[in-house]
Amino acid sequence: MYVSGIGTAVPPNRYLKSDCWEAFQESDWFQRLGPRAHAVAKAVLLRDNGIEARHLALDSLEEVFQIDPDTLDRRFIEHAPALARDAGMRALEQAGLQPERIDAIVVSTCTGYLCPGLSGYVAEGLGLRADIQAFDLVGQGCAAALPNMRLASALLDAEQCSHVLSVCVEVCSAAMYLDDDPGVLISACLFGDGAGAAVLSRRPRETVRRIEWRDSESLINQTKREALMFEQRSGMLRNILTRDVPWLAADHAEAVLNKVLRRSGIERDAISAWIMHAGGRDVLAALEKKFGIDKHHLRYSAAMLRDYGNLSSAFVYFVLQAALEDDAPGGAWWLSSFGAGFSCHGALLQVD
Repeated sequence: MYVSGIGTAVPPNRYLKSDCWEAFQESDWFQRLGPRAHAVAKAVLLRDNGIEARHLALDSLEEVFQIDPDTLDRRFIEHAPALARDAGMRALEQAGLQPERIDAIVVSTCTGYLCPGLSGYVAEGLGLRADIQAFDLVGQGCAAALPNMRLASALLDAEQCSHVLSVCVEVCSAAMYLDDDPGVLISACLFGDGAGAAVLSRRPRETVRRIEWRDSESLINQTKREALMFEQRSGMLRNILTRDVPWLAADHAEAVLNKVLRRSGIERDAISAWIMHAGGRDVLAALEKKFGIDKHHLRYSAAMLRDYGNLSSAFVYFVLQAALEDDAPGGAWWLSSFGAGFSCHGALLQVD
């Protein structure tokens, strides 16, 4: 399998973390939450947390505090198909392919629900064929991009398709929830809205840099499921985020990496680019320590976190795009995502 094109999309409105703190202070929710909640939000939004701004599908920050099931559902329905379509179109343009060349589409999300699924809306928006194979994956959280791509790989390896469009889209502002729990508050301060897409092909395209998917591995630890997950409360998604997440991410990411490197006969220091999901600043610090690498190796993840916040499943498309735009050195690249489950996935890429 080869990556033929990458595309990303975010809503037009960008909000600094200081803007979010001011809007929170002026909202009714500030009075409804206690002093500890105020202190947590202030610390996350005004100190260095690795994030400077986020793009949100809102006309104003006042809207983010309209938290009820119908409002959040409408927000997802309005923005998820559009963001996914825009990312998909950019991926097709980079691959130099017309929409009718796509044989299958795989769409992942965890921040909303549609039936019929998002895949049909995205296929319609892009003008894909009526006989396209369409798959909707849900419930995989921040980790979803690599399972999405592995399904595409299976379709390509089975010679059922020549080109598959992989899309991850998250409208995290449609999964907003507030209460006095520190994990809930931190989540509300970290996540942004966006979509990423990749055209995955059975053969390489001459129009782009050659990116070959060589090997991959997954690890799901159900005993740590409650460390990071969504739960349903009052008809809305409430994010559970615990202090163990940075080290869980680092431990699982290293286990997946080591297994693939042993199988491939490649040493860790041979990795020339690290395309890592960044749950937050503390997650990146844990990865640096666990992998024995420095901040420079995770510069693309840190830059995307700074500019967009945690985009959940869409994040690694942004990181891969950033590395390609920077003309990162070729060779072995490591692509990894992790999240709810607790799950972790990794893939070894060969980039020429």
